[in-house]
Amino acid sequence: MSFLLPRLTCKREVDQAIKTVAEKVLVLRFGRDTDAVCLQLDDILAKTAHDLSKMAVIYLVDVNNVPVYTQYFDISYIPSTVFFFNGQHMKVDYGSPDHTKFVGSFKTKQDFIDLIEVIYRGAMRGKLIVRSPIDPNNIPKYDLLYQGI
Repeated sequence: MSFLLPRLTCKREVDQAIKTVAEKVLVLRFGRDTDAVCLQLDDILAKTAHDLSKMAVIYLVDVNNVPVYTQYFDISYIPSTVFFFNGQHMKVDYGSPDHTKFVGSFKTKQDFIDLIEVIYRGAMRGKLIVRSPIDPNNIPKYDLLYQGI
């Protein structure tokens, strides 16, 4: 299903998307097209893209094509999903130490839809961090790895 979603292939395209997407949540999925978990997440993103078209724009970004953003967001696990609203990085409290990105795949389409709705509503109220509506049992657990420390 990843072929149904638009791709950003270089840093300039990612910069442009962050700057130009207005009044919608920008969803950037960092990963690889060959990874099984990325394909599972892409399937969920593709199935919900039409339903969320008034609230969100979804792009796929290959971690090998934009090493600047891969390093900036400390993407050591893929897939990682990062959210923006009007050029501002939106943070989400998932109950984990890292609020900057969602790591792994969503368990259901409804989890992703609920998350986008909460981010959109929070962003429209001027918030830069929102609390995740996803059941903590549906959030993948991982250990943070700090590279180069």
